[in-house]
Amino acid sequence: MTIDIEDLSKEDAGPISSSSQLVVTLQSSASRKGSSKQEQVEELDPDSAVPGTQSIWVKTFGCAHNVSDSEYMMGQLQAYGYRLVSESEKDSAQLWLINSCTVKSPSQSAVATIIAAGKAAGKPLLVAGCVPQGDRKAAELKGLSLLGVGAIDRVVEAVEATLAGQQLVLLGRRKLPDLDLPKVRKNQHVEIVPLSTGCLGACTYCKTKHARGQLGSYRPEAIVRRVAAAAADPMVREVWLSSEDTGAYGRDVGSSIAELLARCVAVLPPDGRTLLRLGMTNPPFILQHLDAVAEVLRHPCVFSYLHVPVQSGSDAVLLRMNREYTVAEFRRVADTLLRGVPGLELATDIIAGFPGEAAEDWQGTMELVGQYRFSHCHISQFYPRPGTPAARMKRVPTQVVKERTRQLTKLVDGFASSCEALLGSRQRVWVTDVAADGHKLTGHTKNYTQVLLDALPGLLGCVVEVEVVAASRWSVTGKLLQVLFSPAVGGPVQLSSLTEAAAQAESDTDRSSNNRSAATAAAAEAPAGTCCDGVCGSASGQHTS
Repeated sequence: MTIDIEDLSKEDAGPISSSSQLVVTLQSSASRKGSSKQEQVEELDPDSAVPGTQSIWVKTFGCAHNVSDSEYMMGQLQAYGYRLVSESEKDSAQLWLINSCTVKSPSQSAVATIIAAGKAAGKPLLVAGCVPQGDRKAAELKGLSLLGVGAIDRVVEAVEATLAGQQLVLLGRRKLPDLDLPKVRKNQHVEIVPLSTGCLGACTYCKTKHARGQLGSYRPEAIVRRVAAAAADPMVREVWLSSEDTGAYGRDVGSSIAELLARCVAVLPPDGRTLLRLGMTNPPFILQHLDAVAEVLRHPCVFSYLHVPVQSGSDAVLLRMNREYTVAEFRRVADTLLRGVPGLELATDIIAGFPGEAAEDWQGTMELVGQYRFSHCHISQFYPRPGTPAARMKRVPTQVVKERTRQLTKLVDGFASSCEALLGSRQRVWVTDVAADGHKLTGHTKNYTQVLLDALPGLLGCVVEVEVVAASRWSVTGKLLQVLFSPAVGGPVQLSSLTEAAAQAESDTDRSSNNRSAATAAAAEAPAGTCCDGVCGSASGQHTS
């Protein structure tokens, strides 16, 4: 049975209505008379078919906005009573929820691979995000339940229908989902706040516009309330403002990014324990707000970091991309911000081999990147996305595209790392995550340089001061000097207490290991039947379980 809900009344359109209460769900807050659904789930069989109690694995692809959407969906599901399981438990999950990304061909291919695996495993599948919203007729989506980017507040309904064997399609354009929905953060120390959905551009290569649509901004008071609530949470160290184009925020609701940033900064803790991070902005709409944005980026409670994609150093290519700015206008953005924000880390994106890109166009890109020496330069080969104008343009030969990508990668990798300038300095660091190696912790400086730290107990979620003792291309290593803020105590703690806790933990581990070794040796030397007074039935004296 297929239920296709596409057309909604005009009464559903328009700006969001904001509730006065913000709920951030880290553990289930759903409740009934007597006990919560989560409590009831724990008493049920893991394979229970009781509605609202099944286990769900959520897989997320794509940008910070997609991550935030997944967090909201997980929050609603957990609040209703569903059990969220990790990737290691996905095989036992009773439904897979896949939040998809369509920005590049490899992204959508990865989604298709997960869908195929789910089908092979016989899992009920619910596909959300930009792929179904932008291309509902994609072959991999046939027969599946689909949830659009504007319908994440109906995820419980979609999950219930899918588990019941129905195919539910919710792709209609609606009002923006409220920002005060329950939420389960992927990282409890990072709050992602969406400012809007969609954009005002019409880039010829972009598939995301097909999914996210025209700009739809949240009311500034709703965003500020969410930022204030996140900043008041003692566990939150970073608040990310996420958008397809931060600079365009508010133009549809009578506000602006300048006004919003000023209001957000005003609700941050003055002690600097929680910092704001601005999301990606395209050049056209940020031009009129450069001075205001520079002022905010200088604020002690805002990371001095901004992502401004230029995509090409050629006006001819930018025109074919329909990017709505010139190279000179990008330079104005970059020069104004770099001059106005000491230590600013400016990141950008480059598309190599866009259709019609001649050798002189590519040379312009190489020169632009060489001039600004972007420490973070995201390089992507052109991928034709179905249904976009660029997909119909004559392509640059593949071997030329690959060679240009290699040239730019070599140029960027040859830049002296900005990290080296931090050697020997003392830096304040906001510690938010575990490193990829699983052993170190990671945090960020004011200009968002990544810092690796020894994993002391209780250090995650702290604000610390470190001495930079080593630097690599992408990160630095810090020696801990002092803890300025700990969420456990709501203020500074003595460094000695952390080191003592680490030593105690190591001692406990060693003691436990020694006890196990001693027990094993004693059992090996015991006379027959005496390893545990004969309870185990061993005739050799070695314990059997």
